[in-house]
Amino acid sequence: MSLVSEIRDHLKTGQTVFKIVAGAIEFSQIDKKHLASPAAYVMVPEDASAENERMTGGVLQRLESDIAVLIVVENLSGPFGEAAGDDLEDLKSFVRTRLIGFVPPSATEPITHVSGELIKASGGTVWFEDRFSVPSYLEQSV
Repeated sequence: MSLVSEIRDHLKTGQTVFKIVAGAIEFSQIDKKHLASPAAYVMVPEDASAENERMTGGVLQRLESDIAVLIVVENLSGPFGEAAGDDLEDLKSFVRTRLIGFVPPSATEPITHVSGELIKASGGTVWFEDRFSVPSYLEQSV
C-alpha cells in the first residue's frame, strides 16, 4: 500500500467529516457541477532525500515526503457564502488532529504539520492546502 493510500484510509477511518477522500487523479477530474463537499484530496507534491548515511554497505537515505491534503468545501448559506470559511476551520482541525502524530506503516516517524495555504475562495467554495511531512528511509536492496 502506498503512503498516500495509508493516509487516505486514516482520514476515512472511524467517523469522518468528508463526503469524499481521494487522490490526485480524482482531484484532476473535479467538476464544479458535481462537487462532493466537503472533500479531501491527498497527494505527494514533493519528496526530498538526504545524503547517503552509510559509509560502507548499501545506500541508506532519509526521505522527507510532503503530503498535501487539499480541502475543498462549499457552503452557499449566507449572502456571501461566508459559512464556507467557518466550515473550513472545522475541517482543518479535523485533518490536523487526525494526522499529526500518526505513523503510517510505510513511514518511520510520526507525521508533522508543515504549513497551510489558502489556494482559492470563490462563490462560496474554499480550497485550502495543508502540508505535512512524513519521514521514511530509502534503502538499497542487496
